[in-house]
Amino acid sequence: MEILTNFDLLRYGRLANRERERRHGDRAYYVINFHLNPTNICVYRCMFCAFRRDEGEAGAYFFEVPHAVEHCVEAHRRLGFTEIHMVGGMHPTRHWEYSLDLLRALKAALPQVHLKAFTAVEIQFFARVTGLPVEAVLERMVDAGLDSLPGGGAEIFAPRVRRAICAEKASAEEWLSVHRLAHRMGLKSTSTMLYGHIERPEEVVDHILRIRDLQDETSGFNVFIPLAFHPENTNFESTRRPTTGLRDLKMLVLSRLLLDNVSHIKAYWIMLGEKLSQVALSFGVDDFDGTVGEEKITHMAGATTPQELPTERIRRIIREAGRVPVQRDSLYDLLEMAGVA
Repeated sequence: MEILTNFDLLRYGRLANRERERRHGDRAYYVINFHLNPTNICVYRCMFCAFRRDEGEAGAYFFEVPHAVEHCVEAHRRLGFTEIHMVGGMHPTRHWEYSLDLLRALKAALPQVHLKAFTAVEIQFFARVTGLPVEAVLERMVDAGLDSLPGGGAEIFAPRVRRAICAEKASAEEWLSVHRLAHRMGLKSTSTMLYGHIERPEEVVDHILRIRDLQDETSGFNVFIPLAFHPENTNFESTRRPTTGLRDLKMLVLSRLLLDNVSHIKAYWIMLGEKLSQVALSFGVDDFDGTVGEEKITHMAGATTPQELPTERIRRIIREAGRVPVQRDSLYDLLEMAGVA
């Protein structure tokens, strides 16, 4: 709590950096990845979301399977990515079978690419509309090509906050349960937290500790990502401003110091910007995310960062921070280490 309410940035930053270097030395990780958001049509109406649309509304879109696959194959020729990060809206009619068909088609077209797809909220939605147990949903998705789960939909676990910003979708307990079941099946996943809206300091700490508790139980989380809320084009546009750099660094430092059982802390440069993400590599962060490619969700909420970063630019950013760029895969196995230029 003291880190959030009475913060000596350099003092706690040094502690977080010491822990970061104890684990990873001077390495800073990145992945060559590509984001695919198959649709922004969604039955839920989360207060913080600028991405969702109703069917037929201006700006609404939906990718048929052949189009989505063709798009990814063409991007792979250009980027050579090792991971597709796929999340989208909860479409009212094109959901369960469509998602399985999309996984199968992507895996057939790009068998070497890791499919990190469908948040716990999407998995819970599939279970609800099909009547299948969550475990059966996950099993069928794995059979179709699913390799791991992203961490979206966690937001803040506090019931007060979820009632106000995302009352319709999966509860905190359901989010945690999906990841617990996935971990027990041998799947790895990402964990996240959305901050900068109406959360209180004690709710932030509670959220991180609940992630830590589940990690103690399953050891299934690869990384934790604090996500900075962008209010533009949301219901909070008139009442909230974007987070400050100080607040962002607080969250990253707190995450590194509290999550003693999660190996990696990521600075999501799409939300934080390249420069602050570079600074964060000395404040507990060891993972710079990756190339990303065509990110839509945060940019529809006013992000001004690029939608994609070239690999060489990522390496230069990491080198200039005094770190050694290390290309990783989706499970944090090392693919290539680039020495300091």
